[in-house]
Amino acid sequence: MIPLATVWTLVTKTIDICIVWALFYILFKNIKNNVKMVLIFKGVVIIILIKLLSNLLNLYTVGVLLEYVISWGPIALIIVFQPEIRNLLEQVGRTQLLGRHKVLTVDEREKVVYEIMTAIEHLKKDKTGALIVIERDMSLQEYIQPAIKLYADITSQLLEAAFLPPNPLHDGGIIIQGDRVTCAGAVFKTSMNPNVNKKLGTRHRAALGVAEETDAIALVVSEETGRISIACDNYLHYNLTIDEFRSMLLEELKPKNDVFYAADEEENGGEEDE
Repeated sequence: MIPLATVWTLVTKTIDICIVWALFYILFKNIKNNVKMVLIFKGVVIIILIKLLSNLLNLYTVGVLLEYVISWGPIALIIVFQPEIRNLLEQVGRTQLLGRHKVLTVDEREKVVYEIMTAIEHLKKDKTGALIVIERDMSLQEYIQPAIKLYADITSQLLEAAFLPPNPLHDGGIIIQGDRVTCAGAVFKTSMNPNVNKKLGTRHRAALGVAEETDAIALVVSEETGRISIACDNYLHYNLTIDEFRSMLLEELKPKNDVFYAADEEENGGEEDE
């Protein structure tokens, strides 16, 4: 019979390892979506590799210099890159432990997409600028709090009316949680990515900014050209067709378990065909 103390030790060690892996997973997941943090991470790795090489080849001067860098480096990184570190911690804090705000059924998802697409088509035709942000796993409460609360069912008429000038809310964005319009007039931080095309306006930069900081889906209609775009996963998909826009929106709104279920169905179907 295994002693109780041994079992308890195994349980605590397992919990310890799981927590460490979870922390690494969250850290690397959020670093991946932050361009500046990726550069910082690469710089740290390069310094560590040079230090190991200097120890291996007995490079005394390089080793001494790197010892100073490693000793004072963490403090320098915290001071110099304080905004990036703060953003990373904010991203971790915004993650909802219990998943997305609401997992939509297939019917609810189709209704949401139908209402959004009806509004998008009209806004595109009239060249009315719009920014619609859909919350996923990361909370958007930071942007919801100062905005005008609506808590209304999604309808194409409501989405269109919110962006029609001279409506005082038309310059801000709408935030959707599940199948409800939570607020209007939301203001988002614009992307500071230097590689972004200078011709893109404030709406596109705001959409990319929220896509860089969270896992939300940002839908944009250009006021000048009527072009429609989607920003998600740190990337702006610019100037989509209506069909491309609809397909991408449907795909991005799918819960992860739906993807796995569909894959299982295809696998089972393949076996039956054989």
